[in-house]
Amino acid sequence: MAHIPGHGSGHRPDAIADDIVIGPLDLSARVDEALAVQAVAFGLGAEEVAVRRQIVLRHMANPGARALGATTSDGRLAGFVYGMPNDRAHWWSTVVEPYLRACGHDDWLDGSFVITELHVHPRHQNRGVGRALITAITDAADETRSILSAIDTDSPARGLYHSLGYVDLARQVVFPSAPKPYAVMGAPLPLRRR
Repeated sequence: MAHIPGHGSGHRPDAIADDIVIGPLDLSARVDEALAVQAVAFGLGAEEVAVRRQIVLRHMANPGARALGATTSDGRLAGFVYGMPNDRAHWWSTVVEPYLRACGHDDWLDGSFVITELHVHPRHQNRGVGRALITAITDAADETRSILSAIDTDSPARGLYHSLGYVDLARQVVFPSAPKPYAVMGAPLPLRRR
């Protein structure tokens, strides 16, 4: 388990106000708490949360799937990340593959660790929690690179990913039932540090 960088040293470069610890998360056991964070951070309704609950539980049964949580001193989940080694047979890969192939980047589907979800509760955003989660989970990856998808707009999330070395591999990727297009991004591992 690691403390968020800068906390407790008298120097707080990311304005971290809480004593937040990053560590392994039994996401299957705490799925409802994690999805409550995602619902607030991503604006999900009850029906979508119910669908995502089944998806998360299915994902966590995949070989190599793992999760980390950002936990406050009182044990509440401030954020979480989970991912797994990419498999071209997984639904996400089958959707993004034609877009990546059209851009000459479908090789990124091999030998990559996928960041499936990364969410931080709004009360804890802009304090380095997301950065700490994504770097910690990718630092433990055996793969040489990481891929993810994010809503294709200028956003704090995309700014974070760019700062870590992620580049756009394909844009305007349309997922069935998603209201907005996504960008697929990739970065070599380890991620670039600030």
